[in-house]
Amino acid sequence: MSYQTTTTSDPPPPPATSPSPPPLLIPNLPDDVAIQCIARVPRSYHPTLSLTSRSWRSTVRSPHLFTTRSLLRSTQHFLYISVRINSSFTWHQLDPNPQKRILAPLPPIPAQPIGSAFVALGPKIYVIGGAINDIPSNNIWVFDCRINRWEIGPKMRVGREFAAAGVVGGKIYVLGGCVVDNWARSMNWAEVFDPVSRSWAAVASPIEVRDKWMHASAVVGGRVYAMADRGGVIYDALAGEWGSVSKRLDLGWRGRAAVVGGVLYCYDYLGKIRGFDVEENVWKDLKGVDEGLPKFLCGATMADLDGRLCVVWESERRWISCARRLRFGRMRVEVCVVRLCGLMAFLWFQVGHRLCIAWQFHCDIW
Repeated sequence: MSYQTTTTSDPPPPPATSPSPPPLLIPNLPDDVAIQCIARVPRSYHPTLSLTSRSWRSTVRSPHLFTTRSLLRSTQHFLYISVRINSSFTWHQLDPNPQKRILAPLPPIPAQPIGSAFVALGPKIYVIGGAINDIPSNNIWVFDCRINRWEIGPKMRVGREFAAAGVVGGKIYVLGGCVVDNWARSMNWAEVFDPVSRSWAAVASPIEVRDKWMHASAVVGGRVYAMADRGGVIYDALAGEWGSVSKRLDLGWRGRAAVVGGVLYCYDYLGKIRGFDVEENVWKDLKGVDEGLPKFLCGATMADLDGRLCVVWESERRWISCARRLRFGRMRVEVCVVRLCGLMAFLWFQVGHRLCIAWQFHCDIW
């Protein structure tokens, strides 16, 4: 008896194929050319562009597009407003274009600290410290304006509330806001944050400047000015030197301030806008500002909006005007006026090349 057997072999595997390249952003155009085109589209249209496809959404949110817009000088300026209602904060983006006047809500900050400091650096807004349940926090909340998202940042060395903060040379300096009742708080009364290494470092400070509460702060000419209970202090971040504010500046600086063209603007006791010339050590009135503004602006806030002094206050009506050219000494200052219907905005910044609002600080956003 014989058995006949047959053998079969599996068919050869199909030849390996390389993955197909992703589709072009714009048909028949290289992606680098397409990004040049997209970078010229106003930012207000970016949410619509994100709906085109997944690749478009990724492109619109990419740092590469942010860099391209900056190189093309196609950046725009927006206001970011934080409004406090009772003990909670809501964030909004305000387009200063008088034809739009859109106050768009933003995602809420995950925590609600009281007495935080605010700065903006690059495309991000930093909310620094603040008290939670009456306990000073060392948390840093970071809002990425490219993707409208909050994230937790590197913690400070000590908890703070009502600290002073400012940006000099691409780094964030924070002063005060803590009681120097132990060695750690004494050595870290002032700190500096490097966004490249994402780390905090102590800044050596003399004992006589270590007040807890900082009522206001601003950056003028690479120096951080901070007003405290016993006068004010100056930190020259580039030279690493400390000093005291002049008596004239101390007596005239009240509340929130904004720096435009090297001049520090704030309100005097009568609610009038005045400017302090740091080089001349003198206060000067801002001429022509009386028309169109309320008689008493003590509850308002200001910011540098692309070289214009922007004023925001509460009103029964909402409108925006950016066409007021006023005189300060020998300089001409353009004033942007913003009324918010039923809301009191009191935070300012400027991020990327787009202005954000948060106390008297500003930053650059695209």
